[in-house]
Amino acid sequence: MNERYERGLARQAELGGPGATRARAYDALADIAPDLSRLAVEFAYGDIHARPGLDPARRELVVLGVLTALGGVEPQLQAHLETALNVGVRPAELVEAIMQALPYAGFPRVFAAMTVARRVLQSRDLLPVPPP
Repeated sequence: MNERYERGLARQAELGGPGATRARAYDALADIAPDLSRLAVEFAYGDIHARPGLDPARRELVVLGVLTALGGVEPQLQAHLETALNVGVRPAELVEAIMQALPYAGFPRVFAAMTVARRVLQSRDLLPVPPP
């Protein structure tokens, strides 16, 4: 293993591990694209996520906004919602971060993201979320 990969694994461990959702995504493609998960760990976590400048909670809020705006990335959104909770982002903050995407991403993408958030929060027995 190389230094970038080791740094990426260490960063994932700091964030609560790769998580079941992320691990399933990596494993599901191992037979067709075995290098994809290695590249994700090296680049996304070893290079980008490990940069200084933002604490893990703020970094996850940024990622949630981007994934919400992209749409169609529910597995990644779920993984980052789980990670955000692992690093101390409160449920109401998750909801608000997704709501902030509404003027830019539109109702369909925000509803889709909020549906994933509801599922994650429900799985952790964090519903209902009190209003801000």
